[in-house]
Amino acid sequence: MALKVRVTESRPFSRTVYLEGRLNNETVGILDEELARIVKSTATVVVFELGGLEYISSAGLRSIFRVQKAMTARSGKAVLANPRPAVQKVLEIVNAVNLTEVFASVEELDRYLDTMQRKVTDGQ
Repeated sequence: MALKVRVTESRPFSRTVYLEGRLNNETVGILDEELARIVKSTATVVVFELGGLEYISSAGLRSIFRVQKAMTARSGKAVLANPRPAVQKVLEIVNAVNLTEVFASVEELDRYLDTMQRKVTDGQ
């Protein structure tokens, strides 16, 4: 499944980014185009609505972290809402460890994240 991205201006200085599908190396460019517009805008709050997101790779995480950093620099914030269990598992892993110290490469990290998300999706 491809990635669908929809951005709304929910209130002044706030954008909500709705993600649906799979956010990986092949689809991250779609998200990055939308996020570049947001970063160039006057937005100080970005809400990532993850209810429709089935999968996220390290490429997707980097894009989200880049926007978090940009919003923090403006005294704003980026927040994540409504992640599915498989995506929630990845977010828990990211918060629990410094990924650059644990994995030898991005490819190794993506294989690990894929395995963890598959376990959650399959109910293991």
